[in-house]
Amino acid sequence: MIEDTLLEAVDKMERAFAHVQSQYSSVRTGRANPALVEKLLVEYYGSTVPLQQLAGFQVPEARTLVVKPHDRGAMGAIERAIRDSDLGLQPSNDGVVIRLSFPVLTEERRKEYVKVVKNMSEDGRVAVRNVRRDARKQMETAEKNSEISKDDLERAEKELDKYTQEHIEQIDKAFARKEQELLEV
Repeated sequence: MIEDTLLEAVDKMERAFAHVQSQYSSVRTGRANPALVEKLLVEYYGSTVPLQQLAGFQVPEARTLVVKPHDRGAMGAIERAIRDSDLGLQPSNDGVVIRLSFPVLTEERRKEYVKVVKNMSEDGRVAVRNVRRDARKQMETAEKNSEISKDDLERAEKELDKYTQEHIEQIDKAFARKEQELLEV
């Protein structure tokens, strides 16, 4: 019972960490990265579709991203979705591909991005702590129902705290790397 609860908690903590990392990839660092636009929603023939399903991506240069639609009929919708997004990019369409040029980030904008990433990492830490809280409640309930002993509960809680701390440290290290990447000129 304890092992199942711990395994489930660790799995959820891993997913929380993976989610934080995927959120980090959507924050601009001045370099072109397909993760910035692939989740953009495009209005395509009456339905909303993620851009990654409509186009392929290439990064020919550090500050240029090329979006090549699978269907040329989607070109205008993709261009509109990119223009309307909060990325601040101006797409240039040559009829075959859409080119996105990423301007150099100002220091002020870099600091704003660091704040955004810091909030993302705090959300990740909160998610990990919530998983710990839920697992702890499950184990305490099992102890009250005499399914496990008090000693087993204490050992399991120490192990759960250890896993929690490890995942919070992973999130902190990932944040430090992303912060350094953002502030790099």
